[in-house]
Amino acid sequence: MSPTTIHWTALAIFVFFFLLVTVLGFVATHWKSGDLSLLHEWGLGGRRFGTIIIWFLLGGDFYTAYTVIAVPALVYSVGAYGFFALPYTIIVYPLVFTIMPRLWTICRRNEYLTAADFVEGRYGSKFLALAVAITGIIATMPYIALQLIGIQVVIAGLGFGNGSFPGISALLAQFPLLDPILRDSPLVIAFVILALYTYTSGLRAPAMIAFVKDVMIYIVVIAAVAIIPLHLGGYGAVFHAAQQAFQAKGGATGLTLKPTQMLPFASLAFGSALAAFMYPHTITGVLSSSRADTVRKNAILLPIYTILLGLIALLGYMAIAAGIKLDKPTGVIPALFNQVFPEWFVGFSFAAIAIGALVPAAVMSIGAANLCTRNIWKPFIQKDISPTEESNIAKIVSLVVKMGALVFIVFLPTQYAIDLQLLGGIWILQVFPAVVFGLYRTHLQARALLAGWFVGMTIGTWLAEAMQLKPVFPLQIGGQTYIVYIGLIALSANVAISFAGSLVLNAFSAK
Repeated sequence: MSPTTIHWTALAIFVFFFLLVTVLGFVATHWKSGDLSLLHEWGLGGRRFGTIIIWFLLGGDFYTAYTVIAVPALVYSVGAYGFFALPYTIIVYPLVFTIMPRLWTICRRNEYLTAADFVEGRYGSKFLALAVAITGIIATMPYIALQLIGIQVVIAGLGFGNGSFPGISALLAQFPLLDPILRDSPLVIAFVILALYTYTSGLRAPAMIAFVKDVMIYIVVIAAVAIIPLHLGGYGAVFHAAQQAFQAKGGATGLTLKPTQMLPFASLAFGSALAAFMYPHTITGVLSSSRADTVRKNAILLPIYTILLGLIALLGYMAIAAGIKLDKPTGVIPALFNQVFPEWFVGFSFAAIAIGALVPAAVMSIGAANLCTRNIWKPFIQKDISPTEESNIAKIVSLVVKMGALVFIVFLPTQYAIDLQLLGGIWILQVFPAVVFGLYRTHLQARALLAGWFVGMTIGTWLAEAMQLKPVFPLQIGGQTYIVYIGLIALSANVAISFAGSLVLNAFSAK
């Protein structure tokens, strides 16, 4: 399949499944019926989702379309280092099992809808809650943009080149100011559909669509890891070809980690695990559960997705063995599938990836909207807001958040979204002390936590900028150099300030 020719069979299959989930998104309004004029119904599904629904929702929320595109692309580029997502998605679930049922219980008892609600209730500080809310929103925006990149990549793989409809070049010549929008018109249409059914159905829409998305992704990945190696001479040939390619490439690439890569790999995996369930979309998924036990069961069941992720990562090696040569590694999955599979399965696969972007993008926008409405608008702008107005504001904010993500992709270089998402991981880690330590009987003070948050955000951003937005930093300790994830360095400073400041404040308050 040529990347410059429209593949009509694949496109027809793609459009069919996209329309199917669009219908499901609007039908979800009537699923587990509730009053969608109330924020807890629109933004948390009425807290009525059981084990199976949460498994699909969190799986679709955590293992995103960009994961399917980016993980194989990273493995294709550098080899073993690209597998860091596997250990971090293993480390994270014991933390979820321990921490998240407790958070769910407190939030349900006190009718909290966001992590910032919990922080304000625990510490009595709307400004600390504001810091948590702002951090969550700014960390989420580029994450949504990355999901749209996933859609953009598969649309290009269908033969639309840079994403435009055929014959649109003539329009571009007549309307140069509309060039970015017209060129990405399929992506804009997908965004509008996503925005409309999220506005209408709230969290019910991605929860329902997640069923379809996950079944499709499982079919695609199982077929890929079974069939593609047969075309390439088996897994032995795949790994041999990858090893030869990395030996020729040199540097930090390889099938196994080099000794100097082990500490940065481990610290990046550990830091990412601590950050993963601090994001608004993952907390939104947790808080939509019907019981605390539902959260525990999912902490046990969700590692099944990690197995899937490992299989997805292997596609990067398969792309090398298949002789895929690309300037932008993000295109390796579409290029590999176009080379190996018939058009009808390519359309099915690309639809699965695109739908895999809709689920997390919807939940992310809802999570950000809940934070903005509950912890920014209500306490600082309209204190006497009614429940219906609260829900309406959240719906509007969800549109604005998605619009901001679309602007990232259409008008700015893609690298900006990637860079900001890396920063977002560092930033969201700085809410960990306020949220997690607040679940236990610590004597931390709001002012100290706010100071720790500010120091962590400042150090993390400064170090990332100094490293040109690379995620690790070389620490010099005792004449030795230790390359460590920047998020953990910033979090260490954050925790130190939070505890030291609290000790001082508690000492003065005791006098």
